[in-house]
Amino acid sequence: MNAQEPGLPRSRQANERLHALVPGGAHTYAKGDDQYPQDLAPVISHGSGAHVWDVDGNRYIEYGSGLRSVSLGHAHPRVTEAVRRQLDRGSNFVRPSVVEVEAAERFLATVPTAEMVKFAKNGSDATTAAVRLARAATGRPRVAVCADHPFFSVDDWFIGTTPMSAGVPAETDRLTVAFPYGDLAATEEVLTRYRDEVACLVLEPATHTEPPPGYLAGLRALADRHGCVLVFDEMITGFRWSEAGAQSLYGVVPDLSTFGKALGNGFAVSALAGRRELMERGGLRHSDERVFLLSTTHGAETHALAAAMAVQATYAEEGVTARLHALGERLAAGVREAAAGMGVGDHVVIRGRASNLVFATLDEHRRPSQEYRTLFLRRLLAGGVLAPSFVVSSALTEADIDRTVDVVAQACAVYRKALDAADPAPWMGGRAVKPVFRRLA
Repeated sequence: MNAQEPGLPRSRQANERLHALVPGGAHTYAKGDDQYPQDLAPVISHGSGAHVWDVDGNRYIEYGSGLRSVSLGHAHPRVTEAVRRQLDRGSNFVRPSVVEVEAAERFLATVPTAEMVKFAKNGSDATTAAVRLARAATGRPRVAVCADHPFFSVDDWFIGTTPMSAGVPAETDRLTVAFPYGDLAATEEVLTRYRDEVACLVLEPATHTEPPPGYLAGLRALADRHGCVLVFDEMITGFRWSEAGAQSLYGVVPDLSTFGKALGNGFAVSALAGRRELMERGGLRHSDERVFLLSTTHGAETHALAAAMAVQATYAEEGVTARLHALGERLAAGVREAAAGMGVGDHVVIRGRASNLVFATLDEHRRPSQEYRTLFLRRLLAGGVLAPSFVVSSALTEADIDRTVDVVAQACAVYRKALDAADPAPWMGGRAVKPVFRRLA
């Protein structure tokens, strides 16, 4: 039996209200209704574990929770209890709270490759602070970012490199250069071309593909040889690759690294961590020129730091990273089998580490297709699966995974029909979903 599309009258009304009041209809572009099939963008009422309910009362198995931030599942009791305890003691003071000491000690015990840490509320601020610190330490203006990684910051030094660069001065944009992931020779060519100008190399240590053997160690050596700062963006890899980040898993220590997302299980907390010699330049106990590193009113809200400590304790005591990998492996195997069984194994493609799975939707010529993605998402939603990716949370059960695979099989049956017709339009239900980074709305 084919699943029926959920009725979403209240979600559609809420989306209209959002667009009237909030530019883009969401506070994160990746959550926008343009990322979902037409008239099938549910507005969430609440969540529990691996499930969410929309304002129309429909229930979904959810993946990619909170843009990968809710890795333990929604309203995780250990995290929410830690937050509640702290809220009763006050959340923000005119001087540092003792919670800041405890949270820093806990973080540095979890990520022993770092020597100092400073907390913030979002990944953009932490990563931009790393760039500023690298520029101050090296006296160099340019930033080299990995061209194969989609996002580092909302700030001008990165957004100027995207198709949504409106409002960024060209002079700022020219200070950011790109290097390809996995290619040491090409990276060295960039560093040689801009000799003594590049302050830092900024990249995710791993994403949808594993780093080639020796690549990260080679990048570490390149940074040392050219006198620039190596920055690992561990927003995604932190806690999903290991509690101590990809740097621990692969045994390569960056100068600076940034963490966020899973660190707070949905609560707003991020971290800039790294070598004492660099980090201390943002402090008071040195004789060099001062660096305005991170200074945020809400950066050390006690309840968010309490959430982070509860997350770290849960990961360590319950083996969460291993569970994420086990769930992801079960899901990946099931989806691949379902796709192959429906004859679309070369068109619905699962990629990435088991704890961070994404899917590609390819057309009849095996090219990436937003139209086929629209069809696929529509069928998933009809089956009660909300999945802009297949990134798992530890709250998923094996039954959830098996149900998801069943829904994927139904979606793949429709996908096969569209491929046979060489036209997904009859099954799209309206306009195609759109990429986040585009020049025009």
